[in-house]
Amino acid sequence: MRPFDDIDRLANNPALDKVAAPARDLVHKILRRQDVKDALHGVWMGHPLHPMLAQLSLGSFVSAGVLDVAPRARRPATVLIALGLVSAVPTAAAGWADYADGHEEQQRVGVVHAAANIVMLTGYAASLAARARGRGFRGALLGWAALTVGSAGAALGGHMAYHQAMGANHAEGYPHIGPGDWTDVGRVDELPEGEPTRRIVGDVGVLVVRRGERIHALADRCAHASAPLHEGRITNGDGPECVVCPWHGSVFRLDTGSVVHGPATAPQPTFRTRVRDGRLELAVTGYSGVPAS
Repeated sequence: MRPFDDIDRLANNPALDKVAAPARDLVHKILRRQDVKDALHGVWMGHPLHPMLAQLSLGSFVSAGVLDVAPRARRPATVLIALGLVSAVPTAAAGWADYADGHEEQQRVGVVHAAANIVMLTGYAASLAARARGRGFRGALLGWAALTVGSAGAALGGHMAYHQAMGANHAEGYPHIGPGDWTDVGRVDELPEGEPTRRIVGDVGVLVVRRGERIHALADRCAHASAPLHEGRITNGDGPECVVCPWHGSVFRLDTGSVVHGPATAPQPTFRTRVRDGRLELAVTGYSGVPAS
């Protein structure tokens, strides 16, 4: 039996929804400001923030565990544990932000991942308390126990990222499998004015929006979780015209595919457009107007 088979059982266990769903709703209530959510998702970086912060926290704890092997090195280990606990605050905030916009299977694994991390952090807090009382060996034992639990939690986090593709760019394949040559997708006059429409180009779906003589074309599969963008809504507000994802509300510019609001962090690949004899032709471009290789 492979280890991730047991994790998949967690993902398929609806009993965890009794915890996962209220936790999701609570996060949505707390994170109401869009700019805060975007920052925690990592929109400003172009990729999720949580994994980077997790490296800092877990790396500090692992390093402390190594130093604790030698009694004379337990004082710097204490500093590393304190660093890990402090950095765990933004790490957890970013993780909960991503969790709230995941699908059910991801959230079921996510609550177990969070529970393991809470136990780990409690253990490290107890380890610091023991060290403060001069009980260095007891503090080291508590630290090693916390690291064991935290390692299991980290394995669950890796499963979510790589097996369940949480935080992955689901539109990454477009520049590689979309046709680089011009492809006919039908008559221009068949496209409704200002409404999202789906067309097939080669083996991929494309979101097409016509505004008079100007036509925008983006990858139809949302980079965040593969939602069909052609089922979303078009909005311009006070800025560039955008499409809003129908599942989690990510907002992308129609002209460049860039992310305006998360939870998506990666831009939507774009397509070149041209009209010949009243028919629309499309060819894949890449990201934000950068030609695909």
